Amino acid sequence: MTKQALWTVADAAKAMRAKTHGTMPQAITGLSIDTRTVKTGEAFFAIQGENRDGHEFVPAALKAGAGVAVVARTDGLAKDAPALVVGDVLEGLADLGRAARARIDAPVVAVTGSVGKTGTKEALRLALGAQGETHASVASYNNHWGVPLSLARMPASTEFGVFELGMNHAGELTPLTKMVRPNITIVTTIEPVHFEFFGSLEAIADAKAEIFLGVEKGGAAILNRDNSQFDRLSKAARAAGIERIVSCGEREGADARLLEVALKGDGSTVRANILGTEVTYKLGAPGRHVALNSLAVLAAVALLDGDLALGALALNNLQPPVGRGARATLRFNGGDALLIDESYNANPASMRAALSLLGQASIGKRGRRIAVLGDMLELGPKGPDMHAALAEAVVDNDIDQVYCAGPLMRALWDKLPPDRHGVYAESSAALEPAVVEAVRAGDAVMVKGSLGSKMAPIVKALSTRYSAER
Repeated sequence: MTKQALWTVADAAKAMRAKTHGTMPQAITGLSIDTRTVKTGEAFFAIQGENRDGHEFVPAALKAGAGVAVVARTDGLAKDAPALVVGDVLEGLADLGRAARARIDAPVVAVTGSVGKTGTKEALRLALGAQGETHASVASYNNHWGVPLSLARMPASTEFGVFELGMNHAGELTPLTKMVRPNITIVTTIEPVHFEFFGSLEAIADAKAEIFLGVEKGGAAILNRDNSQFDRLSKAARAAGIERIVSCGEREGADARLLEVALKGDGSTVRANILGTEVTYKLGAPGRHVALNSLAVLAAVALLDGDLALGALALNNLQPPVGRGARATLRFNGGDALLIDESYNANPASMRAALSLLGQASIGKRGRRIAVLGDMLELGPKGPDMHAALAEAVVDNDIDQVYCAGPLMRALWDKLPPDRHGVYAESSAALEPAVVEAVRAGDAVMVKGSLGSKMAPIVKALSTRYSAER
């Protein structure tokens, strides 16, 4: 076993109850499910996807340097091709994830919530990383394959584990939390996300509360005291056997309380009381919602007996994730413009937060604040009303122009004061040329919409047309 090994093949095979095929290496350096990013010595898991079967890519993965493939069948494989054969590849990955969790003697934090999961997970990575070796899930690997993959990638030397858990239907969190077995859970907030599948905030809260079912004995739940579902979540946590409930927010009496925040376009300065200790710190990512979520992060550090000052100091390095507030500079002959990429996803809560961020953004002398918005999906029958209700946030945050794409965004377009109108189009593709031509030096442009509304190409078009390398 080399120093860089994540697993010995023998240990991985035992965990997955796998049979060996071909000439096997001694160790596995990492795990991959994508031939485009697989690295030398990694194990490639041939997962059955929605559109393609991973077994089709096994030869390409081995050619690219994968040390071994994890497969459910060996037809088409050369006799000497290294493979671990399991009954079901995804279940094999889950078994390996469970084995990874079992082999560490370290606390694990799990994060869920309607919005803010990835940003909170990244803040935990920084704050706990200042305390010791921290392993956290990458990107938004929070579903039925992302969680076991993230778990199975956790080194045996891990001192803190951080995992993001997501869902859009009831029942999805239960198997994930029982796999992760967190010591601390954080529920960022409950908002009308995936509303068409639930129909009420209470139903969403109940589904999110499934995360409590996997909490280890003696564990804790950190909950948003300002959210309307706090009492419901607290009750569910106690019913699951969790005795330590930690509240965070702006309300008086919160265990982790925001005392003061100075919001700026590129970050914030926060003064807070965290479980009895007052701290002042800077956040590298902007937004009141980020400041509020940082309370839960530092509460987790305190619960784990970490150095609160070091954890708070590390948050100065927090950056908005790609598609969730990442910033870029657009170059023009007459100066620069700011591009805020919020294209990864959208719901009423995150849309308001993004409009607030745009309202705080600095603009040039003749610059404008421009919102480019695509449909928020999975909201059910109330979707049009939820879109129209964004008009108030547009006005309150001094947004100068709004460009709308999609049939649901028509409701917002019709509600907006005419002087805020940019251009409306039925699709993002149809809207893209108008946006690209409209932006000028001094502007701040924010692009946001649900994944299905396909707003990311507009971000790419702006970045390409007005590249910083011009």
